[in-house]
Amino acid sequence: MLRITRQSDYGIVLMTHLAAGRGRSADAPVLNARDLAGATNLPLPTVSKILKGLARGGLLVSHRGVKGGYSLARPPREISVEEIIRALEGPIAITECPAPTNWHRIPEAVPDPLPDIRLSEMSTGVTLRPRAAAAGRPGKSAS
Repeated sequence: MLRITRQSDYGIVLMTHLAAGRGRSADAPVLNARDLAGATNLPLPTVSKILKGLARGGLLVSHRGVKGGYSLARPPREISVEEIIRALEGPIAITECPAPTNWHRIPEAVPDPLPDIRLSEMSTGVTLRPRAAAAGRPGKSAS
């Protein structure tokens, strides 16, 4: 099981909310931190901090002025969950073990599904299938 921090969890929630409001229009909606905090029931200071991190990570565009706020920098189908986590947490990795063992082989063997999960999938309720089943790997059954 992958565990992510509360900050990354909230970041995914906020990005999903922005993506859901996008609709089929080419123009992304501009939502401010207060509106997003109210819509997601998250604390305003936390939302503000996360939005700034996502903007620094190039996933959001900040708009100044009376009707300012944030919008997605790219369409939801072009933003992966991995990018959201990286923008808020830095590189994703298994904690290194100081013992002289073959633990370094685990990250090489464990498939990473995060680059394949898109924000558009998170906001539409699409059922995600494990990569092994989707790829039809031997020994795995598709559901």
